Amino acid sequence: MSQTVERHEFQAETKELLELMIHSIYSNKDIFLRELISNSSDALDKLKFEKLTNPDLAAAGEDSHILLEVDKAASTLTIHDNGIGMSREEVVQHIGTIAKSGTKEFMTMMKNREQQALPPELIGQFGVGFYSTFMVADKVTMVTRRAGETQATRWESGGDGTYTLEEAKRDTQGTSITLHLKPSDSEDALHDYADEWTLRNIVKKYSDFVAYPIQMDVERKKPELDAEGKPVEGSEKTVIERITLNSMKAIWTRPESDVTEEEYQEFYKHISHDWNNPLKTIRMKIEGTFEAQALLFIPSKAPMDLFYQDGKRGIQLYVKRVFIMDDCKDLMPLYMRFVKGVVDSEDLSLNISREILQQNRQIQAIKKRLVKKVISTLTDMRRTEKEDYLKFWGEFGRVLKEGIYEDHENQEALLDISFFHSTRGEGELITLRDYMDRMKPGQDQIYYLTGDTLKTVENSPHLEVFRDKGYEVLLLTDPVDEIWVQSVMEFEGKSFQSVAKGTAEVGDAEEKKAEEEALKEKEQQYQSLLECLKAKLDEQVKEVRLSSRLTQSPSCLVGSPSDMTPQMEMMLKAMNQEVPKTKRILELNPNHPIMSRLQELYSAKADDPALGDYAYLLYGQALLAEGSPLPEPARFSRLISNLMVGTMQ
Repeated sequence: MSQTVERHEFQAETKELLELMIHSIYSNKDIFLRELISNSSDALDKLKFEKLTNPDLAAAGEDSHILLEVDKAASTLTIHDNGIGMSREEVVQHIGTIAKSGTKEFMTMMKNREQQALPPELIGQFGVGFYSTFMVADKVTMVTRRAGETQATRWESGGDGTYTLEEAKRDTQGTSITLHLKPSDSEDALHDYADEWTLRNIVKKYSDFVAYPIQMDVERKKPELDAEGKPVEGSEKTVIERITLNSMKAIWTRPESDVTEEEYQEFYKHISHDWNNPLKTIRMKIEGTFEAQALLFIPSKAPMDLFYQDGKRGIQLYVKRVFIMDDCKDLMPLYMRFVKGVVDSEDLSLNISREILQQNRQIQAIKKRLVKKVISTLTDMRRTEKEDYLKFWGEFGRVLKEGIYEDHENQEALLDISFFHSTRGEGELITLRDYMDRMKPGQDQIYYLTGDTLKTVENSPHLEVFRDKGYEVLLLTDPVDEIWVQSVMEFEGKSFQSVAKGTAEVGDAEEKKAEEEALKEKEQQYQSLLECLKAKLDEQVKEVRLSSRLTQSPSCLVGSPSDMTPQMEMMLKAMNQEVPKTKRILELNPNHPIMSRLQELYSAKADDPALGDYAYLLYGQALLAEGSPLPEPARFSRLISNLMVGTMQ
């Protein structure tokens, strides 16, 4: 056999290109082993496929496996497989074409840090996965033989812009890649990749579910056995054992009937680090123009970092059962960050990065299907497993409601599975459908009131006329409620209306007309007084008017339809955002005794200073009733004390 060695040079910029790929795409050096194992798994898959159409390959690859071979003395790691292998032409095409046309465009994109979303097919052209070996090796040697051929090819490179090709011998089809490792104490090294336990851990983390056995020969000390099969003391000798490093048990690929509930629970605890069992397990398979499988879990308890900005989402991404990343934010929207599980795609590139994910159409399509599946599962739970669903809602309801304003496509479905407190819920949570089933004839709005706590909104003066007339009002106390009610126009044809904004017009046409006439009469009676009170509170409110919403309380504050709520103002201030001062409307109860008393004071002495104090007390009462802070607590306290002793001064 000819021993002629051919030396080939890459283009001048190849060395720079290799540097960019190694350090920009793979910040975690352990990933090189994942790449090589994945390549071997692909080669075994291709051989299995070719054997179906090529009878000459029927006997090839009967014992399909991947073998890791370590030589500590030589500091080498070799990855063997008996897959399809490559011909010389294929080696040149797939391994030696790192500097093919398009290199400059690739480098331009790599250097542009603002545009790292590189097309997977472009990355594949340059053999990025294979070249990740140069992160841990000074030299890489590959010997490969194509199934059905007798001649093998040897490829070798030190990553310096050149590679060599020569004929070689190999007894079987397949590929062997030998890494001449960098010293474990060098700056570039991460671990000692000739160490058994280092390799075990990497395989367990990234390649545990590869369908073929990943094997390794290890040294073990074993005692000799006597005639009875008992160990002989002091007779230990070193033996070589071949062990399998991966479980090959991709639980999401097994038929549902073959997986027990205990296995699901164990797997959930493994990936989520949660001590509790999941509340719900979701299996799904995506078929069509692309294929993927998912095994998702809905936890029974909220994690501590659920509302942390840097909290983990919990979705792991696999490609052909090879681990890619454990916190794939692009597979699940932020409002479903509580969902844990794995997604395994058959079509994505193994070289895919976080930046690429953001613009990958398949990822977006998978995400859309996952969201639909989770929502449909929760919908079924609400209908058939209400007790479990209420447990879920207690843990994750506030998070799920974020989707009402984030996810317009699924807005109505999310509203349908949301629960709320209401004035007629009697302590129990209700759905919007429950509310609509109890709506009065002719009612065309869904009434709601937001606030800080349930106790505050339950005792709000804004609810008085609604309670008296039997109209149900939703009580919304989560901070997220302040946001989603601004973006939702309606639910099944019924618009949302805050009882703390605008005017309160409830009842049939006759009732509304009677109330309007009575209010006009009262306005004529108190017109001058209202103007006086408005002048006293000119810096605090934009209008003082009589109200039809109050039946017991003397006053309340309401906003115009476009006004920001006080709760929203406090939220924005807590985030250190500037909030323009919003003046609201002070509404007074025309039938409250305090109005007739104020009218007497005004009629007796229109410029009586006590009128200003009374006006501030009414304003302060309205603020306290809605849970807002007083602008001058000391003044309010002093006026209350003076009232108690009857010495308004």
